[in-house]
Amino acid sequence: MSIEDPAKPSPRLRRSPEAAKENILAAAEALLVEQGPQSLKLVDVATRAGVVNATVLHHFGSIDGVQTALMERMVRQLVEKVLETTTPTGDPVAMAGIGMTAMFDAFEGKGAARLAAWLELTGESRRLTLVREAVREVVETRISQRVPVPAEILEDFMLVCITMALGAGLFGATLEGLLGKPAGRARELALALLLSRAELATAG
Repeated sequence: MSIEDPAKPSPRLRRSPEAAKENILAAAEALLVEQGPQSLKLVDVATRAGVVNATVLHHFGSIDGVQTALMERMVRQLVEKVLETTTPTGDPVAMAGIGMTAMFDAFEGKGAARLAAWLELTGESRRLTLVREAVREVVETRISQRVPVPAEILEDFMLVCITMALGAGLFGATLEGLLGKPAGRARELALALLLSRAELATAG
């Protein structure tokens, strides 16, 4: 029976480029959720991912590239979840409710709202261009097929949904505490308003 030399470095784990990128983005997302967007620094992300700085740079070019890719990953996951939304009766209002709930979950639970706000405050909101394509994809491939409403109005509705989800994700908990409201009240009220608007739109 051989005994491994503790001083000998362990063999480096070889990953495919796709797996390596996913590993880095998963590490960045964990840091974002735990510590906020200010923690998304090259050395911190590399350390959390268990790789050297050069590996992160090789796959993303810079820490800015990591931040952009992370935001795009979160948006893509949200779009996929919305596109997979189904209801037993095919009710468009019920479908909208599930999709909006998924959106609020994403902005509250994964730190997407904080990352988006941080990019905006640091003058880097131009890196959020995927949001435009994501909204159009949801409208064109999902909502417009079930709701007889012009695409422009649907996009306006999505704009309000995203704005309210961002607001709840950033300030909901703080304002609830300041105003003595129960946790989750901001989200509850926002979803109720959005659903009532969706009901009016489909009824018309």
